[in-house]
Amino acid sequence: MFIYHRLGVNKLSNNSISKDQVARYAKHYNEQNKSKVLERAVTKNGILAASEGLRGGADFSPVFSIDLETGAVANQKQSGRCWMFAALNTMRHHLSAEFKLKDFELSQNYTFFWDKFEKSNWFYENIIATADKPTSDRKVAWLLNEPQGDGGQWDMLCAIIDKYGIVPESVYPETYNSNKSNEFNTLLNEKLRKDAVELRELVNAGSSDEQVQSRKEKMLEEVYRMASYSFGEPPTTFDWEYRDDDKNFHREAGLTPKSFFEKFVGWDLTNYVSIINAPTDDKPFNHTYSIEMLGNVVGGRQVKHLNLNMHDFKQAAINQLKAGHSVWFGCDVGQHSEPRKRGLLDLGVYDEEALFDIDLSMSKAERLDYSESLMTHAMVITGVDLVDGEPKKWKVENSWGDKVGTKGYMVMTDKWMSEYCYQVVVDKQFLTEDQRKAQAEEPTQLLPWDPMGALAYKD
Repeated sequence: MFIYHRLGVNKLSNNSISKDQVARYAKHYNEQNKSKVLERAVTKNGILAASEGLRGGADFSPVFSIDLETGAVANQKQSGRCWMFAALNTMRHHLSAEFKLKDFELSQNYTFFWDKFEKSNWFYENIIATADKPTSDRKVAWLLNEPQGDGGQWDMLCAIIDKYGIVPESVYPETYNSNKSNEFNTLLNEKLRKDAVELRELVNAGSSDEQVQSRKEKMLEEVYRMASYSFGEPPTTFDWEYRDDDKNFHREAGLTPKSFFEKFVGWDLTNYVSIINAPTDDKPFNHTYSIEMLGNVVGGRQVKHLNLNMHDFKQAAINQLKAGHSVWFGCDVGQHSEPRKRGLLDLGVYDEEALFDIDLSMSKAERLDYSESLMTHAMVITGVDLVDGEPKKWKVENSWGDKVGTKGYMVMTDKWMSEYCYQVVVDKQFLTEDQRKAQAEEPTQLLPWDPMGALAYKD
């Protein structure tokens, strides 16, 4: 190992692949009767189709012992706002039931606007704070790799709501750019990197804090203009008219986004906390963690996770479902699953190991430590099937429209959840007293690239 580091791979010619090796591999391949049959199957149909399992449908029946009524699913379209859709969906479930508003939606575009604006300021402040470091420094490179994007976590959505509130979708509807965010992200990231050049130069030239902040303010004004052109300028006050499921007409005049949240959602967001399952050696259970440089609102809510073992992780979610409340959760949706059509999150959907005669087994900790898995997508758990008190499968509300699974709802097996779910958000009342005490402790700060800092972004 030390030879590799000292000499580099190019110096180790004795370890290069020889012609004799290739000949041996080819001979062994062609001696196997199944090789050409499988070669034809995989080349013609692809790896997933060729390895798809033939399991029966009983395990995946969309029937659950606890099944919350939540209505039609939303559609994030070509944007990475899954975390935002999932969080707002948990709130609209409550609002819809309380005020009899079937299939009501909160404006994801509104929180998207403010997230873009606040992430820009977050980036500027981190660039200023690291201006004394070279661009080759890993933290600076981390910042510049993606100055901002669509992804996020629960605490980041709470930070936006704490500061700006929320509004109904009818008040601030979707736009081309909120549904298809790539054009805006590309341009904004170009601007942020260009601004980073100027801010770093100002700091390193000895400019005063007032001079640097004054220039940053002009940059933020430009970001506000870009976001307003692209998503529409967000409302500060509005009137809202609606008709409930009993056909009664209602009119609410002179609302602000914050007063709307307080009246129609009314949650104390400080009670809703992030629980993770990260069984790696560097994160002992029953302790809290935050991630350096992760966030969106400067001075706002901190991203903070309480790490629990998987049994306690699941029990917290079950407790909340039993009380009639859905659960925001984060997972690695593309791992050993078929989420796009059948809506199945199950370890047996595909069997690539049998197809290629290879061993891919890794522990959950190993997948995290070796960059094989991390959280990529956020959805909502709206049901669970309990057998003798133990979960067997979970009902999942996605935000990819109603063409996936059963009218947009997916089935997640409990075994898949154990391996590829990393985060749930629950009200602290559904934790044990010891867990609440642990959650209240000061968090250990992790490095920016820690897998628990991954942002849910899948579209």
